[in-house]
Amino acid sequence: MLNKLLTYSNTLFVNLKRLWESKTSLYLTSVLLVTTFIISSILSLLTIYDKIDLGIFHEHFLNPFFSIEIVFTMLLITELIGLIFILPKSVAKSVGKQFELLSLIFLRDGFKEFSHIHTDFTWESIKEPLLNMTIYGFGAITIFAIIGFTYRLQRHIKLTNTEDDQDQFIRLKKLLALFLLGAFTVVGFMDIKALITTGTYLHSFKTFYTVLIFSDIIIVLIALRYTLNYYKIFRYSAFVLATILIRISLSVQTYYDVIIGIVAALFIFVLTLAYNYFLKDLPEKYTKR
Repeated sequence: MLNKLLTYSNTLFVNLKRLWESKTSLYLTSVLLVTTFIISSILSLLTIYDKIDLGIFHEHFLNPFFSIEIVFTMLLITELIGLIFILPKSVAKSVGKQFELLSLIFLRDGFKEFSHIHTDFTWESIKEPLLNMTIYGFGAITIFAIIGFTYRLQRHIKLTNTEDDQDQFIRLKKLLALFLLGAFTVVGFMDIKALITTGTYLHSFKTFYTVLIFSDIIIVLIALRYTLNYYKIFRYSAFVLATILIRISLSVQTYYDVIIGIVAALFIFVLTLAYNYFLKDLPEKYTKR
């Protein structure tokens, strides 16, 4: 029964991943982002000059920079989907993708602060948003650099030296990824519903990271089925802690969110250094770059 379910989920996952990563999908995503940015900019311009009334969205479009926030949020959503599809390939790469997403969220927050600057550009109106923009930009570039160095250092080892077990472990992660995709769809539907009824987009990245925490814990528990090696289990468990730190950073106020995000990235960097050192005790045939 389990093998049939894993076979079906594997086929579905592969087809969805191929569709998402196809040139056509990439092209359509790019066209959608550009079109949305142009249309939202035009709507903002018409709203500012009182040519149209957008109802519950009117206040948002009175800001000429609101279109930047819209398109960057859409970009983050595409990155979220990419994160789901990378999960079965490598847990380490999945965690790295989470930090990539966090750095983009910080950049988005920087652009969001820019939208708070009034067009008169007086010092009184720009000093607080400018400080926040600088902090978010610094946080984003720091995480970008740390994760880049972490990718250079990363070495990967199979969970088990039995090919059948390794293949089953990957298939189980693909099944989990499909559940994540379903959860993402539900969260997205609720956000769109709230947007239509209240005029406010919830940006439920916090909710999605909460779901990721549980999915990472499930991966740790599944891994116990195939190995009790301390270093492997510790590494997977540490990835869960990193996800929790990211989730916390999305919930606290400015300054603290950036500090926690950077600390989480440094945590993964140190973990990678230590793990690579202890890999020297393992047979070369079980390790690969």
